Amino acid sequence: MSGLRGGRGVERRGVRVEAFYDFVRRLVRCLEGAGLDYAFTGALAASFYGVPRTTVDVDVVVVVADGGWRGRLVSALGEAGLAVDGKEIDKALESGYRIARFRDGRSIYYVDVILSEAEIEKRVGTVAGVQAFFQTPEDLILAKLRMVKVTVPRERALKDVEDVKAILKFGRVDVEAVKKRARREGTLTIFEEVIGETS
Repeated sequence: MSGLRGGRGVERRGVRVEAFYDFVRRLVRCLEGAGLDYAFTGALAASFYGVPRTTVDVDVVVVVADGGWRGRLVSALGEAGLAVDGKEIDKALESGYRIARFRDGRSIYYVDVILSEAEIEKRVGTVAGVQAFFQTPEDLILAKLRMVKVTVPRERALKDVEDVKAILKFGRVDVEAVKKRARREGTLTIFEEVIGETS
């Protein structure tokens, strides 16, 4: 699990690559400093609630409903050391996909910014020695179930299934709330299969 534990960085082709947690600390500091409403999701949140695993990208949901969010987001990402092109944000919004990817200028890592007009349900936690916000385990499980549903062949979704199992095992999850929403989203059968495998 060296990728999520931080450390001093490694040498790659003669270039010192910054440790993952240093990257996360920069992101948190800049998102907080810009007053953005955010929550980590994806592998980082799954590691927080379940079993830590390596990743080369950070997924973060950012609320884009208030005025001035775009300028603050571009500024925060730039200050964090990311190669930011505001056009990528515009393209993400226009496409309906609502995810913009930016590469860190100081390391091998990326951030996928998920632009949300809805309020985020989140929990406070600690990552890399700093306080940050994480998508709730219920919302994270539902997102993982949606990924499993659309992934073909199903075997390619093994990482998402394992994340759900770990979150259920180690996190405090309102299972009935997940079932209710999964039923509406057409993922209840998948969720019940995963629960069966964890028993």
